[in-house]
Amino acid sequence: MSEMTIDDYLALPYTIEVTKDESEAYSGWFAKVVELPGCMTQADDFAELSEMIKDAMTAWIETALEDGEKIPLPRTVEDYSGKFVVRIPKSLHKNLVELASREGVSLNTFVNVALGQAAGKKMGPSNFAV
Repeated sequence: MSEMTIDDYLALPYTIEVTKDESEAYSGWFAKVVELPGCMTQADDFAELSEMIKDAMTAWIETALEDGEKIPLPRTVEDYSGKFVVRIPKSLHKNLVELASREGVSLNTFVNVALGQAAGKKMGPSNFAV
């Protein structure tokens, strides 16, 4: 197997989290690459962010290659089963079953929608992953 180049890594679908960064002294954008620890940047304008995160990734990958470090690959959807077990109190289980029944859906569907709505609030326009 041949060695991957910086361009090969840059072509992979890494997870980039973007956050609106606002304080009294600064207003701009912050971005980080989830799979590359410490790979981050910030920009005054959202339009600048794409080039800046590419520059940050290039520098991160270049340094890792020079140091002989392993470069993490992006995780794919196939890495997730879509299943997880959650232990909850019996009273909460009862309440959820009753709410799902009132909505005329299964408990699985009810929990799916509730989790999706909660994740949507977290991943709103000022804090989202691209």
